[in-house]
Amino acid sequence: MKPLQILFALLLLPLVAVGQTVKSPNGKVAVTFSLSASGQPTYEMTFKNRQVVKPSHLGLELAKDKHASKGLQETDLMDGFKIADTKISTFDETWKPVWGQYKQIRNHYNELAVSLHQASSNRTIIIRFRVYDEGMGLRYEFPQQSSLNYFIIKEEHTQFAMTGDHKAWWLPGDYDTQEQETQETKLSEIRERFKKAVNWDNSSVSVFSPTGVQTSLQLKTQDGLYLNIHEAACINYATMHLNLDDKNFVFESWLTPDATGLKGFMQTPCSTPWRTVMVSDDARDILASNLILNLNEPCKLQDTSWIHPVKYCGVWWEMIVGKSSWNYTDEFPSIKLDQIDWSQAKPNGRHAANTEHVKKYIDFAAANGLQQVLVEGWNVGWEDWANRWKDYVFDFVTPYPDFGIKALNDYAHSKGVKLMMHHETSSSVGNYERHLNAAFDLMQKYGYDAVKGGYVGDIIPRGDHHFSQEMNNHYLYIVKEAAKRHIMVNAHEATRPTGLCRTYPNLIGNESARGTEYEAFGGSKPDHTVVLPFTRLQGGPMDYTPGILETQLHTWSENTSYVHTTLVGQLALYLVMWGPIQMAADLPENYQKYADAFQFIKDVAVDWDDSRYLEAEPGDYVTVARKAKGTDNWFVGGKCDENGHRSVVKLDFLDKGKKYECTLYTDAPGADYEKNPKAYRITKRIVKKGDVLTIDEARGGGFAMSLIKK
Repeated sequence: MKPLQILFALLLLPLVAVGQTVKSPNGKVAVTFSLSASGQPTYEMTFKNRQVVKPSHLGLELAKDKHASKGLQETDLMDGFKIADTKISTFDETWKPVWGQYKQIRNHYNELAVSLHQASSNRTIIIRFRVYDEGMGLRYEFPQQSSLNYFIIKEEHTQFAMTGDHKAWWLPGDYDTQEQETQETKLSEIRERFKKAVNWDNSSVSVFSPTGVQTSLQLKTQDGLYLNIHEAACINYATMHLNLDDKNFVFESWLTPDATGLKGFMQTPCSTPWRTVMVSDDARDILASNLILNLNEPCKLQDTSWIHPVKYCGVWWEMIVGKSSWNYTDEFPSIKLDQIDWSQAKPNGRHAANTEHVKKYIDFAAANGLQQVLVEGWNVGWEDWANRWKDYVFDFVTPYPDFGIKALNDYAHSKGVKLMMHHETSSSVGNYERHLNAAFDLMQKYGYDAVKGGYVGDIIPRGDHHFSQEMNNHYLYIVKEAAKRHIMVNAHEATRPTGLCRTYPNLIGNESARGTEYEAFGGSKPDHTVVLPFTRLQGGPMDYTPGILETQLHTWSENTSYVHTTLVGQLALYLVMWGPIQMAADLPENYQKYADAFQFIKDVAVDWDDSRYLEAEPGDYVTVARKAKGTDNWFVGGKCDENGHRSVVKLDFLDKGKKYECTLYTDAPGADYEKNPKAYRITKRIVKKGDVLTIDEARGGGFAMSLIKK
């Protein structure tokens, strides 16, 4: 080749191999976009000039519409693209959440929007990157155009190519549940651990790959970088899982299918959710990040004055441990439950949702500053709710004969307390939507303003998965309809959150992970609650239902399980497992037994003006200080794994020159979550800014602290 030809070739090379880079506002995070030689979109990411994501391909594989003309082939949106336009912009705003960890949140990013044209199909798509100081988000956008109107997604192929065999905290890629124990392995060990973690004989487990994992996925590199892969603003789209090429350490998106096996039905103009990567060399930055919230749209509710934080109690825990029951009778009729004469049914004597028993919880809530009382099992249908008549069993308006719905609500309101509604759908979503208006009308009639929803079981009637596009649409539909009636929603067994609580702040809680109930089913590992803040809570708060002070269940029930934390470790969860809805989950008599420790649950706030993560390491420990909304008071909580932890708390966040009354709840010497879980100490002292407290946390333990400004 002649020198002139070589020079000409080099001038053309950047059009293929070298792309455009956009950096974060502080310059530490950089994302570069380019097209491969075949016209396939590709990106890579660095942090402080260290590679975080190696060159990774982007694209979508489309399915042929069965109603299309014979012989018509669908063109995938994978390659054959040329860059039509690029735009770089910056954005900087400060917004105020209705509730949350912070009084105000800064949304500051630099953006690269790349318009791509595919000549073979005459189609245009946009890939948009938003780069923040703590990471980036990318999504696909599909403008309305004659050549791309309706289309069906067979699979999305968004890659995240890792730079090595990172340590990972992961859940198996199940389409229907996150209620599993987090696994901690290297990427190369996932396949082998997967075999042990997944019960392959259980037909309800819908795992797609022996290396498939769920998001939010927390990673740590060998050189000390913390990475987190998740998604934001999952609207009208299937939940994303990640399939791992464990030879090359490349993750690729894998969407939850619907009942037909397809992944998404789209109509332009539309877009995908954001695919996110967070990065820092300090684990605390991952916990403090608002990237997921910032990638969601601003609040769509004009009036949010009716949305408020809730601290509540209820009959739930005594049913979970087996002392009481949801069902009114133990008879299992052979006819539809809505045809039963309930006045003739024989009570089982264990039904918790009865008028006199619930009154005791109302009295307890009123005496201890709790705003609401959750009553599960109040409505007819629990005798056969998971079996024969799933599509008909609940109407969400008919109480059992021993539950006086009007009398109890009148009684609660007279005490300054509200009842919290419970809607267990048994995953019969068609039935729930048919009855929804009547159910919400009943709530308004009696003054309920919050509902705990449930989605236990297989989806009826479509045979769908919990995390499919159609089900995600259902969950959001319920939230929107509830907002019209000024009802707050706390959904359990639903899809994992992706920050939609910014847009619809009446979504005040979700479960979507392995919660406290599993402590009554054999227990969760002590590190569980110091992993969840890095994984599940990245998308939004969790209704974890903490506060079990009588951790040895056999002392008051026939349940032989025990809670895998110390008593003080339970107090710490009100700070570590943050959220605007928090349950005092134990029985009133157990709180009376440990009244001095219960004082912290009464005192601690559930909504915050500021949060400071003081110490953090995934799976080992988390220490956080939070400033109560509208006050000068702070609360601090620390939680650790089975190895214990010595926490060093620097009170640098306090106001200079002011004194605070510090009440400190700690594990006593010799405390241990297995052998001595209820050994605790309460001490008081006066502290000020700059003081340093050294606190020993027991195995599976923690500490809690209130700091009241004098």
